[in-house]
Amino acid sequence: MFFSSTVKALALLNLVFVISTCRERTVASQTKANASPSDPLASYDLILQGGHVFDPAHGIDGVFDVAITGNVISLVAVDIPAASAKKVANVKGLFVVPGLIDMHVHVFHGTEKDLGLKNGFSSVAPDTFSFRSGVTTMVDAGSSGWRDFATFREQTQKSSNTRIFAFLNIFGSGMIGEPKEQDLNDMSVEKTSAMALANKDIIVGIKLAHFTGEWDGATRAVEAATIAHLPVMVDFGHHDPALSLDKLFGEVLRPGDIFTHMYGSTPGRNTLVDSAGNLNSYATRARERGILFDVGHGGGSFVFDQAVPAVKQGFSPDTISTDLHTGSMNSGMKDILNLMSKFMSMGLTFKQTVQMTTVNAAKSIHHPELGQIGKGDVADIAVLGVSGEAARFLDIGGMSYPGTSRIRCEMTIRNGTPVWDLNGRAGQAWVDRNQH
Repeated sequence: MFFSSTVKALALLNLVFVISTCRERTVASQTKANASPSDPLASYDLILQGGHVFDPAHGIDGVFDVAITGNVISLVAVDIPAASAKKVANVKGLFVVPGLIDMHVHVFHGTEKDLGLKNGFSSVAPDTFSFRSGVTTMVDAGSSGWRDFATFREQTQKSSNTRIFAFLNIFGSGMIGEPKEQDLNDMSVEKTSAMALANKDIIVGIKLAHFTGEWDGATRAVEAATIAHLPVMVDFGHHDPALSLDKLFGEVLRPGDIFTHMYGSTPGRNTLVDSAGNLNSYATRARERGILFDVGHGGGSFVFDQAVPAVKQGFSPDTISTDLHTGSMNSGMKDILNLMSKFMSMGLTFKQTVQMTTVNAAKSIHHPELGQIGKGDVADIAVLGVSGEAARFLDIGGMSYPGTSRIRCEMTIRNGTPVWDLNGRAGQAWVDRNQH
C-alpha cells in the first residue's frame, strides 16, 4: 500500500515537473531569453507587467513581463513575481515595443540667424520631441558638415538624453540653405570621410541634400561614404529637366544606400508613382538591388497622391521617419506616432509600422544592437496604446485622408529610466496623510 502510494506520488511529481519544464522551455523559446522567473529573490529595478511585447528582432509577440535592472533588460517572461522589483508598472492592454528610432530629424538647434537647419532656429532640441512620442534614438540627417560637426557633437549630442547619431553632410558647411549649398568647392570627399572616420561612434552615414546640379554632389557623397564604410542618404535635388531616378538607383547609389522623401512630389524631380498612379518600374528594380526607401515626411515631402497608390501596389517604406524641424512639427507630420497611424490608415498593420521604426531603422544605420527587447539588451522601450477612433491625416498639400485608429505613447524608458510616463504608471500612489 505504501509502495503503491509512493509510486503514484512520484508519478504525479514527475508529471508536474514535465509540465513545468515544458512551460519554461516554451517561454524561453518565445522570449529568446533562455530563462524563466525562477528566482523570486532577484532584485529588479522595474517590471513592466502584463503588456503585449512585440519585438520583431527577437520574434517576441505575446503577453509577457519585462524586468529591467540598471540600464539593461534582465528578463522577458511570463508572470515575473512583482515582489522581485522595486517598482512595477501595470501596462496591461498596451504594446511594449523597442524604443523607436527616428532616422531623419534636424536637431542641430542653435541661435544663429539665417543658418537654416545648421545651429539655427529651424532645427529643434531633441529631448523636447523624442520621449513623448516613444523615440529613444534620433539620427540628424545632415544638418552639420565637416566644418561644424564638432559644434554639433558638443552642443547637441553631448547635452541630450536622447541617443543621437548623425549623417554628415557632404557639404562642409551643413544645411545653411540654398543657394549656398550648391557650392561644389565645399564638397570635400577627403575632409568629409576623415571626419566620419574620426567620429564613428556617432556618424552613421553621409548625406546629400538640396543639390540642384548634375551628378557631382551624389557621386562625391558616395565616394566619401565608400572610404568611411558608411551608407549614403540622398535628399534628391531639383533639376530642370529632372534627373533620372533610374540612373540614381541603378548606377550612382549602392545597395544599402537610402533614398529619403520617397513619397515627395516637387517640380524638377521624378517620382516613384507616375501621373496615372502606377508605380514606376525603376522603383521595383531599386528595391531588388538593395536600395532602401525612407519616408522623411517633413513639411514638404509627402503627398497622398504618391503614398496611397504606392502602398496599395506593395511599395511600402523600409523606414518611417519624420524629417522633424520647425517647418514640419505642427503641420501634416506632427510626430512619428502620427506617421505610423497615417500608414495604418493606408493599410499597414501596427506591427509593420513598429518594424519600420525599430529593427529596420537599426539595421539601416548599421546599429543592429538597437531596436530590440531581449535579455541583455539596453533598456530602451516604448509603451504604446492603439485607440480605435475616427481620425483624419494631412499631407503637405492640405489633402486629408481618413483613418480608424491613432497610436499614443504611454511610457518611454530610456537607458532603463522612465523619461515619459503619461499616466504615472511607474509612480507611487499618493496617500492623503490628513485623512483619518
